[in-house]
Amino acid sequence: QVQLVESGGGLVQAGGSLRLSCAASGRTFTNDVMGWFRQAPGKEREFVALIRRSDSSRYHGDSVKGRFTISMDNAKNTMYLQMNSLKPEDTAVYYCAAGDVAVVVDNLYAYWGQGTQVTVSS
Repeated sequence: QVQLVESGGGLVQAGGSLRLSCAASGRTFTNDVMGWFRQAPGKEREFVALIRRSDSSRYHGDSVKGRFTISMDNAKNTMYLQMNSLKPEDTAVYYCAAGDVAVVVDNLYAYWGQGTQVTVSS
């Protein structure tokens, strides 16, 4: 089992920045891929970014490319999402996830955190 706990969400004005953290514990060595997803009210869960623990390769979704950066500290078993130039449409609950395959579809990730709310005011 893998436990994931997100933190760092909050309220920020448009144009501002936030950094989300996802602390992993348990059998973390079993999952090579970690990712961020988000879900806004009334919308489906959306892929944000992923990173492979083994080689640090990463991929960002088109809606956040150039503004958000995913990173990983393997020694701390913690993943981060640095979010800059935030927009009101970035408002959502952000979830971290862990899996075995580097894909953008959420149903292939086996483990999920409880989510952290990010609200961007205009």
